[in-house]
Amino acid sequence: MKEFIRGIKTGFPICLGYIPVAFTFGILAVKMGFDPMVATFVAFTNMASAGQFAGIRLIDGGAPYIELVMTTLVINLRYMLMSFSLTQKIAPKMPLYKRCIIAFCITDEVFALASMQKQDVSFSFFTGLMATPIFGWTFGTFLGAFASGLLSPMLQGCMGIALYCMFIAIIIPEAKKSRKVALAIVAASLLSCIFKYVPGINVLSQVGGGGWAIITSAVIAAAGAASIKEINRRKKRQQILMAEERSEA
Repeated sequence: MKEFIRGIKTGFPICLGYIPVAFTFGILAVKMGFDPMVATFVAFTNMASAGQFAGIRLIDGGAPYIELVMTTLVINLRYMLMSFSLTQKIAPKMPLYKRCIIAFCITDEVFALASMQKQDVSFSFFTGLMATPIFGWTFGTFLGAFASGLLSPMLQGCMGIALYCMFIAIIIPEAKKSRKVALAIVAASLLSCIFKYVPGINVLSQVGGGGWAIITSAVIAAAGAASIKEINRRKKRQQILMAEERSEA
């Protein structure tokens, strides 16, 4: 129970950040013809953020099922990479059914906070960590769906900024502690700008709602940071071996 409560406290800022963004999703879904309760159910069962926004637009446009499936798959493919990474952080003896449960709520922000934990992430902690974001995303969608039409278009557009502000607040403190994390963030940001604005290359950001650009930027930046870490580790090991040889001599 102690770990569960700690997870709830850790995830509470995500809950607050999700509410205004989900509010916008609820408004958009109702404007596209979704019943408010259906929109709320979609939010509760998906937790996919960009994938949900892209999905309802495709449904509203009458896109075929295969296009809907492939587009949301590409956009959400980054969650698979996050899941691979989290297998190194969760308790080694966690059974498969518990891993399947926590896999339901691996979002960008939840992944970031789970990865920052110094110790292994237990099932109790992760269920607490995902409980508040699920509530915030579902409750925000519910409010937006039933309050559709009450807010001005300008205010509705501004509410989506909260999620980006929250994510910046999560990664900046960690970047201050670690040069490798800061390097990975800068590299991913630069790559995202290249894929967005450089002619010829920016076609990648137009595929799958930008999902491939996100995945490619994340993989290259993470691989670069990991390579630097491995090079430094080998240098330190070599220095230790040389120091041991000198002491023996």
